[in-house]
Amino acid sequence: MHLPEILEEALHLSPKERYIIVENLLESLNKTDKEIERVWTQESKKRLDAYRRGKIKTLAYKDVFHA
Repeated sequence: MHLPEILEEALHLSPKERYIIVENLLESLNKTDKEIERVWTQESKKRLDAYRRGKIKTLAYKDVFHA
C-alpha cells in the first residue's frame, strides 16, 4: 500500500482511531537514537572542558540573540 492509499484509509477512521495513529506516529519520531546521544554527550563534554581551560571564546546572550 502506498502513502496516498494509507492517507485515504486513515481519513475514513473514527476520530479516536485517527488520534491513536497520530499519537503512535509522533511517539515514533521522538525516540532517542543512542549513537547520536553518545556523540552529542561526548561533544558537550569536550566543549565544557575547553571552556573551563579557557580554550574557547564565549559570546554574551545579547550578542548572539541581539537582545
